[in-house]
Amino acid sequence: MIPEHWIEHRRPDGERLGWIVPVGDGFGTVDALGRIDIEGPVDWFDAERSLDERGLGYLADRYMLRQPCGNERPVRIGELRDDELVVVADEFGAASAVGANPARISLPFPAPDSLQRPE
Repeated sequence: MIPEHWIEHRRPDGERLGWIVPVGDGFGTVDALGRIDIEGPVDWFDAERSLDERGLGYLADRYMLRQPCGNERPVRIGELRDDELVVVADEFGAASAVGANPARISLPFPAPDSLQRPE
C-alpha cells in the first residue's frame, strides 16, 4: 500500500513516474517500483527533475529474482499496481516470445529486495 505522505509525480501524458517524499527540510524520491532513493534532502524542483530524468525505461529492463531456495531467476516486469508487482519469467528471452506463456510471479509492492537489476 502506498503511504499517505508519498506525493505522486506524473509525466505530462499522465503516466506515473514515482513519488516525492518529505525528508528533513527537503524532499527525496521514490521510483515506480516503490524503492526509496533519498538524494538529499533536495528541493522540490530537484526531486521532480530526478524522477523526470529517471523516467520509466528501467521498467523494461531484465531483473533477477532471488527465490526462497536461493536460486536466481531472470524476470521482466509484467504489471505494476499500487499493491502488487507481477514479474514474468524470462529464461532465454521467453517473456517477449510470441505465443509464449511464461510463468507469472506475484510480488508485493513496494518491490522486495529479492528483485534486483543484474550488475
